[in-house]
Amino acid sequence: MKIIGLTGGIGSGKTTVAKLFKELGVPVYNSDLRAKKLMKNSKEIRTAVIDLLGKDSYVLERLNKKYIADKIFSDKQLLEKLNAIVHPAVRNDFIGWLKKKKTPYVIQEAAILFENSSYSNFDKIILVKAPKEVRLERIIARDNGSKEEILARMKNQWDDSKKIPLSDYIIENIDLDQTKLQVEQIHRQLTKIVV
Repeated sequence: MKIIGLTGGIGSGKTTVAKLFKELGVPVYNSDLRAKKLMKNSKEIRTAVIDLLGKDSYVLERLNKKYIADKIFSDKQLLEKLNAIVHPAVRNDFIGWLKKKKTPYVIQEAAILFENSSYSNFDKIILVKAPKEVRLERIIARDNGSKEEILARMKNQWDDSKKIPLSDYIIENIDLDQTKLQVEQIHRQLTKIVV
């Protein structure tokens, strides 16, 4: 079974692309969602996060995402420390998830696959990209955040020009119909490779 990495900058449309692969019957592991679940449910992780960021990291047992984002996206060292807590747990969770799959290939969706040097764990990498203005519009509509907050988050991710040479497939996610065609084409290619 091949492990395919799916990545792209914030607002590029990774989740939309992941959904299209799911519709084709491909199991998709969403690293960001699983990380949030682990941060909520693991006492060990919760304690480490509170030790790092303070008790306001959780409100009534729930992850205080805005508080955490405000802290880590303005402090690169804090972000790296948080990643050092969460990423190994996500990796172990993914390995457990993978053992239950019996398909020719699976996809792991991860926002910072290059930034944390985990790209070497994948057989192939799919990069989802879109123009910065389009990404900003999508995130503002989705998260209701300010342009400054979004740009601060973008700064912590590599620019697409750095990711392209390390990617096997690139999806331009501007028009949904075109994106679907690109996903179907990549799916056919990956299915040929793994058979």
